[in-house]
Amino acid sequence: MPITRNDATGSGPVPSRGHVWFVGAGPGDPELLTLKARRIIGTADLVLYAGSLVPPEVVACARPDARVVDSAPLTLEQTHALLRETALSGGVAARVHTGDPSLYGTVREQMRLLHAEGIACSVVPGVTAAFAAAAAAGVSFTVPEVTQSLVITRLEGRTPVPETEQLRELARHGCSMAVYLSAAAPERLEEELAAAGIAAHTPVLAAHRVGWPDQALAWTTAGGLAETVRRQGFSRQTVFLVLPGEAAGDTASRLYAADFAHGWRAAPQADKDGTGGEG
Repeated sequence: MPITRNDATGSGPVPSRGHVWFVGAGPGDPELLTLKARRIIGTADLVLYAGSLVPPEVVACARPDARVVDSAPLTLEQTHALLRETALSGGVAARVHTGDPSLYGTVREQMRLLHAEGIACSVVPGVTAAFAAAAAAGVSFTVPEVTQSLVITRLEGRTPVPETEQLRELARHGCSMAVYLSAAAPERLEEELAAAGIAAHTPVLAAHRVGWPDQALAWTTAGGLAETVRRQGFSRQTVFLVLPGEAAGDTASRLYAADFAHGWRAAPQADKDGTGGEG
């Protein structure tokens, strides 16, 4: 990461000049910003954020003299022009993305345009909505003896999905799933899960506007999620967590079992020599 000096406040390095940062804003709660994200936003000359997905409170830590622009009505070319202008004039730009920049965003396209002009850019990760929803509900994606995998996917919409990645194909694994960008077609989501053989009683958490003041969590099932979505009025900014582990009985990780050895804890003598220990 390019660095010019240490922050005089002792809070760590500050970005070099002429640099664009793609900053993960998390799902909406300003307190879920990482320290690095807050520092970048707080030192940037330009803060460019999508107001349709990122609440203004997230960028409230910007400098009083910073240029703060809502990119929601802008095109890719218009946002690039703002980033380019700032970087080429020696400034620092913070392009603030909802959730984590690596998921369902346009970072790749924006970075390609910047790299073509020799403009340096970096990415700061953020908390994606699925993880914030799991935390809010107190659930786990991985459950011993049930599932040890998480699939992050979406229904096909205006953005095509490869045939091998159609939701019903991925759901056949029976593992936990986080389904984004699909609240506009809950009946189709329900049909895809059923076609994959997912039991109708499988627990599903519908998490709407996670991290925002009007956050709403609704428990439903794979066979009842469409009715739940319609009843709750959920639309945009909803993620669905398909959680087969929530229907399991009491299972526990072996990590803390007394007879489980690892690099920081030796196994009991009985496990080592088969004698059963002292009698």
